[in-house]
Order: sequence, then structure tokens, then C-alpha cells
Amino acid sequence: MTDAAELLLRVREFLAAHPPATTERSDFLSARFDAGLAWVHYPAGLGGLGAARSLQAVVDAELEAAGAPDNDPRRIGIGLGMAAPTILAYGTEEQKRRFLRPLWVGEEVWCQLFSEPGAGSDLAALGTRAVRDGADGDWIVNGQKVWTSSAHLARWAILIARTDPDAPKHRGITYFLCDMTDPGVEVRPLRQITGEAEFNEVFLTDVRIPDDRRLGPVGEGWKVAQTTLMNERVSIGGMRLPREGGMIGPVARTWRDRPELRTHELHQRLLTLWVEAEVARLTGERLRQQLAAGQPGPEGSGMKLGFARLNQEISGLEVELRGGEGLLYDDWTMRRPELVDFTGRDAGYRYLRSKGNSIEGGTSEVLLNIVAERVLGLPPEPRNDKDVPWKDLAR
Repeated sequence: MTDAAELLLRVREFLAAHPPATTERSDFLSARFDAGLAWVHYPAGLGGLGAARSLQAVVDAELEAAGAPDNDPRRIGIGLGMAAPTILAYGTEEQKRRFLRPLWVGEEVWCQLFSEPGAGSDLAALGTRAVRDGADGDWIVNGQKVWTSSAHLARWAILIARTDPDAPKHRGITYFLCDMTDPGVEVRPLRQITGEAEFNEVFLTDVRIPDDRRLGPVGEGWKVAQTTLMNERVSIGGMRLPREGGMIGPVARTWRDRPELRTHELHQRLLTLWVEAEVARLTGERLRQQLAAGQPGPEGSGMKLGFARLNQEISGLEVELRGGEGLLYDDWTMRRPELVDFTGRDAGYRYLRSKGNSIEGGTSEVLLNIVAERVLGLPPEPRNDKDVPWKDLAR
């Protein structure tokens, strides 16, 4: 199915059979997935219809107009934006059918076990080990992961671990799907500058993972992880926003509602950042249209770079605009939230939380290298450890 008119008819027939006002939310979402209206570009039977990705907007607009419930995408963003496209690209048919439906419906929350205390920007240096228990047995995993969003809520995790320490660091990694309820998985909160603990550190002690939860071939986890990372950067930096959506919205509203706070210098800065935010929004729309024709590329790194810089500059302007009010903070209670709410908190929260935008999802320094090398075609940085066995690297 590639015709928008046919797709619109299908959506209306679905709504007639499942009226949002009288259908239980979970039943509605499950039926939507089964009808192929979850991700229209996914294959039939996996939440899609094999249609063009661009037609998803037709479905979403019609369902929204009808008052249909969504699947709370901010709460399950890691599953939707990172786990799902990776499972679709590398999973077996059994894995796709087992995981994609409860992931999209929101029955199972996902987290990402990638970064480690000694392997953040240099992720390929990770040291979490996965050892085979017998020639064809389960994998026994030991190690520590850090900065894990939603680990305290998650049922499943996407995990990369080292399976061959004799291979160079990029070649001895394997990708797994880890059950967060298994024995040996311990989640500890990491309290942040905001007072909250949306992040966690995760300790893995003799965690047993069946081989049928391996995603992709043994030793090719870095290749699989690149699909995850590229989708992560698109989902962070390329989210769909209306005009004045995101961080620029609260600042613009304050400017309009509080004329006594205005100065000429702040006016010039606000105009500049408003234009940059709108350019970023339209660039994100163009990127999504490019995605409709294929897989995400390194361009998502550029979007994520811009997202981090803009958020930090806009939140700094907001604090200055509000003067003494900008130094207030609404709640320093230690909480473990289900999602990050940039616009639902005060200016102080936005200012502090945005500092993490240039770290999470790949540091800005790493993303600058990606843009330089893969987008602009500049010579790569020297990497003397590229062919050195992982076990021989200095640590």
C-alpha cells in the first residue's frame, strides 16, 4: 500500500471498528498495531503495511483528530527510537514477533546498556564481558554500565558486551537483548544536578543470557550498535515539533507576557535563537523526509549537535530574562522520574538539565568528528589503537 487515500480509508475503517471513546486504551493500541497502523513502513504483521515511511503522518493526523490515545512515546522512547529499528534490521523473525508488539504498545519499557565508566565517548573500549557457557550454550555476562536512562522502569535492555578480548576493540563485541528482571541485574540510581535520578548505573553479575537473545552475529555487535546509535541521534535531535515547540516556547511566552523584563540586548539574542530554533525544526523535518527513503545516516549527528547547543543557549537566556526568578528551583526532591519533562518544569530545571544534552546520545566532541569525517569528508583523526587487540590496550 503506497496510496495516501487508501491508507486514510483504512484508518477510518479502523476507527469505526474501534471507537477511541469506548475502546480501552490497551485494546485500542494493540488493535492499531495488528492493523498495521503503528509503523506503516514496517512489514505486514510487525505493526506495518510495508508502505512509505512518509505516510505515517497521514495515520497520526487522522488518529489524533479522532481523539485516539497514543502509546506515550516519551516514556518508551528508547524502545521506539533505538531498540525497535535495530531489532527490525538484525533480529530473527522470532525476535521481531516477540518484542516489537509489546514494545510499541508500551507493555514493555526498554533501556540501553552501552556506556561504561571507562567507555563513554570511546564506547568501543567497553569491558563488560560475555563468555559462552559451552560451545552452544548461554552467555554469562559480567560488568558495569552507567548513565542508563529508565533502567529502573525497564523490562528489557539492548546490551553490548565484549566476547573476544583478543580482537581489536571494534571487532570483539556482540549485541544482546537482556532481561532486566533476570538474577544478577542490579540497578542503582545516579542523582543528577537536577536533584532527580533519571539515570542509573547497572551492575551485571553472572547474568545468564540465552543465545536466542543475541542480536546479529557473534563479534559483529559494533556494526549492529551503529544502527542503534544513528537512530538514537535522530530521535534526540530530529523530533517533530510545532513552531515554538521545545525550549524556545517558554522563553517566547515569557517575553510576550512580561514586557517589564525586556531589554534591547535580550531582544537581539532571543530573535537570533528563535530563528535558529526554527531553522533546526525545519532541518529536522527535511531529515525525516530523507529517512523516508532509507536508513538514518551521519546527518543525525549534526541535528543532535544543534539540539544540544540550542537547548543550552536558550535555557541560559531564559534564566537571564527572568532575573532573580530564574534562580529559583521548584523541587529538589530525589525522584526517579519516568521521563524528562523539559517544558513542564521551571527555568532553573531547564537550565541545569540541558547541560546533559551535550553528553547524552554521544558527546558533542565525538559528534563533531562524525560530521567532519562522514558528512564533510575531512581526513580522519589518527587512531593508533584501531588494530590493537582489546586486551593489550592501555587502561
